This record gives sequence, C-alpha cells and structure tokens, in this order.
Amino acid sequence: MRPTDKLRIAILGLMIVIFIGTVGYNAIEGWDLLDALYATIVTLSTVGYGDFFPRSEAGRIFTIVFVIFGVGIMFYTIVLMAETVVDVRLRSILGRSKFGKMISRMSNHIIICGCGRIGHLIARELAAAKRDFVVIENNPETVEKIQEEGFICCKGDATSDKVLLEVGIKRARGIVCVLPTDAENLYVILTAKELNPEIFILSRAEEEESEHRLVRAGADRVMSPYMLGGIRMAMAILRPAMLDFIEITTRRQSLELQMEELAICEGSPVIGKTLEESDIRHSFGLIIVAVKKESGRMIFNPMAHYVIEKGDKLIALGEEENVRRFSQVCIG
Repeated sequence: MRPTDKLRIAILGLMIVIFIGTVGYNAIEGWDLLDALYATIVTLSTVGYGDFFPRSEAGRIFTIVFVIFGVGIMFYTIVLMAETVVDVRLRSILGRSKFGKMISRMSNHIIICGCGRIGHLIARELAAAKRDFVVIENNPETVEKIQEEGFICCKGDATSDKVLLEVGIKRARGIVCVLPTDAENLYVILTAKELNPEIFILSRAEEEESEHRLVRAGADRVMSPYMLGGIRMAMAILRPAMLDFIEITTRRQSLELQMEELAICEGSPVIGKTLEESDIRHSFGLIIVAVKKESGRMIFNPMAHYVIEKGDKLIALGEEENVRRFSQVCIG
C-alpha cells in the first residue's frame, strides 16, 4: 500500500473517532454539539483544560475508552503525516537526481506527452518493444502510478520548453502528443519543432478540423482515436476476417504472425539486390507486403524484380523469430 493511501485511511479513522466522540458526549453528557466537539478535540490532543469534563459515570467510562483508542489514532495520524511529507520530499530530491542520470544516457528515445488512457497504452507498447521512452505528466497521482509500473516519468508541463529540454528532446527520435486538448498538442508541436527540427511528431486530434492545423504546425502524422475506433468497429461488422488478420499481425502478444517495419541501412548485403535475389521468402519465411521509399512513396505488393535500395523501409510479415533474424541483415 502506498504511503498516501495509508495516510488517507488514517485521516478517515481520525475523522470517525472525532465524530464518535462528539456524538458520544452529546448523547451521554447532554452537551451541545459545539461543546461536545470542543471536549473531543481537547481530549484527543491531551491538552485537558478542565473546563469540560464528564460528570456522569457513563461519561467517565466513555472517556477512558475514548482516550485509550482515540489518542493512539490521533498520534499515529500525526506521525504518518510527518513521515509522508519527509518521504515525498526525499523521493523528489533523489528521484530528480536519478531521473537526470537516466535521461543523460538516453538517445534516439521517444517522448510521450500526457499519460491518459491512450498515452498509457502507448507506453506499455513501447515497453513491450523494449524501446527507450520517457513520459511527461503533470498529474501527481498519474505520475505515481506510472512510476510504479517502472516507466521513466518527468512530472511537469509538456508545453514548457524547460521540461522538453529536461527530457532530452534534442536527442530524441520522436515525440507523441496525447494531451487532453488540441490546443495543448498544437503548442507542444510548435515548441518541439523549434527545439529539434528533425524530430518525428505524432499527435492525437480530438476534433476533425484540428488535423490540418496540427499538420501545418509541424506534426508528421495526426491520428484521431475516435475515427480509428469507428473504422475498426465498422470493419468488425463488415469484414470480420480482415479484422482478425489485422489484429493477429499487429498485436505484439501474437505468436503466429508479426508485421514489422525494417529499415535498410548502409552496408546491408541486400542493397542492390532484387527481392527474388535476396531470397527473403525462402531463407527467412517473410512476405514483403510493401516498401516505403525515402521520399515517402509507398509501393504495395512489390514484384520479385524490385531492387532494394538504401533507406528503403520494408514492411515484412512473418514469425517473430524470422523477423528478428532478417532485421540483423537489414542493419548490415
């Protein structure tokens, strides 16, 4: 259980004790509610001014029991509050130092701005793919949950230049903008492009009319979760077999097939060879379903005589182990 959860429970327990004391003195001694609350607080704090004290035998017995249990809960809550404040402060100091060291070692990483439902899913996918990434989130409770999962997180405002520099935007490969509003995402895009003109920017769009603005601001790709979800649901009704195929090839948990984007780097032995000559189908059991050129042009279902060039991105379909083996060939 987190320290903050323990503190909430302790405070709730203290409130219940104060309520019981107030109601008890009101019912047993006949004091009005304000006097009963005053006597309860004085008793719990062990101040004991003596201006209010139980006259009846039942009141004295109630006070004995109340002191035994109530005072203990009172002091436990105070100690827990002090421990929580110190613990949070120490973790903040130590965490900043550790965070700075981890970020300084990062290069070619991904920055996720915002960790709501979509941001959290992206973080889990990147973690499963063993890609370096850092999350920027401003909500303290969300930050705590993210850190519990072992993700590197920076607490701060993603629209701030200082925060973006702190997470190493100048060395980052890409940035994902999934903040709550299009205006916030737009601001991050403008700032990110100013700090690192070469960075790849992926942004979420809440409104359809915002997509063009986000692209004009510098986003390389803009996606609408609602539109994608609607298309996927329509496909489930109209073309369920096709949807099954897409899910099998895109879900990382799938052990049957995997679709991967493989970049052909300088020095790769397949450069200058045709798809047939490179023997990708027979040696690796992979199907090349598309090729993306450096210019951005897509070639779907390339023919066997297509010549592989440096900078090509091959969209390969096959078993995970075969994809992994061929990725080593692509690197050279």
